[in-house]
Amino acid sequence: MESGTLDSAPLPRGFFDRPSHVVAPDLLGRVLVHGPVAVRLTEVEAYGGPGEDPAAHTYRGRTARNAVMFGPPGHLYVYFTYGMHFCANLVCLPEDHGSAVLLRAGEVVARADLARSRRSGGGDVDGSGGAYVDGGGPPASRRKPIADRDLARGPARLAVALGLAREHNGLDAVWEGSPAVLPHFHETGDGSRGSRGDQPEHAAWLTGLPKGTVAVLGGRPAEADTIRSGPRTGISTAKDTPWRFWIDGDPTVSPFRAHAPRRRNTAATSVGEAPSS
Repeated sequence: MESGTLDSAPLPRGFFDRPSHVVAPDLLGRVLVHGPVAVRLTEVEAYGGPGEDPAAHTYRGRTARNAVMFGPPGHLYVYFTYGMHFCANLVCLPEDHGSAVLLRAGEVVARADLARSRRSGGGDVDGSGGAYVDGGGPPASRRKPIADRDLARGPARLAVALGLAREHNGLDAVWEGSPAVLPHFHETGDGSRGSRGDQPEHAAWLTGLPKGTVAVLGGRPAEADTIRSGPRTGISTAKDTPWRFWIDGDPTVSPFRAHAPRRRNTAATSVGEAPSS
């Protein structure tokens, strides 16, 4: 993981008003904030519009399920997959274009304690904002501790860590409110990054954005020579399109997996190949 100051300035709407495969690598190193938790993005995937990208939810046109992807740029498209996970995307291009970038992985840079509680099934233990998300499985006391690198390593984990769920579908991620509520990042005493909201006891004071809102901040963009691209994970159509982008050598990047046929007919783990609503 790289070190250095993270820019707290919100990205403008024009940032997202570009083709998804152009926005995607530019999102690497940016910070997505929801409530007190913030994640610096390290892996993303681009998906094109209707009739353009066979792997995209919008390939066959607008449905009730993918309608947000046809909305204004910079909004969150959150969908449910495999009957158990949510995945988050950021809409690109003007209205009616139907493209987005899937947020696949990142480094938790603020409130790792709350992200870990959510990932362990504890939900919002301090009530500091975001959705209650039960990670399922055995009780937290019987699970192995989750390493920092794994808190948001994969699209479903990232959504859980940030507390994103169905009710956040369609939220505007372009912050146009007061900059006073945005987090201000600093280097913590142990050399790791954090924000004024790292300590649970300060959660009431450092909620960050108003509950139920999100923002994408400037963060620290990845250096061009560290950005890699390749096929997208787990899809069977347009499987050679090199629209997966990641920061080379970052431990939070999820492992690439080629498509493996599933026995039951359900949505895929990417923005692609979902059945029509």
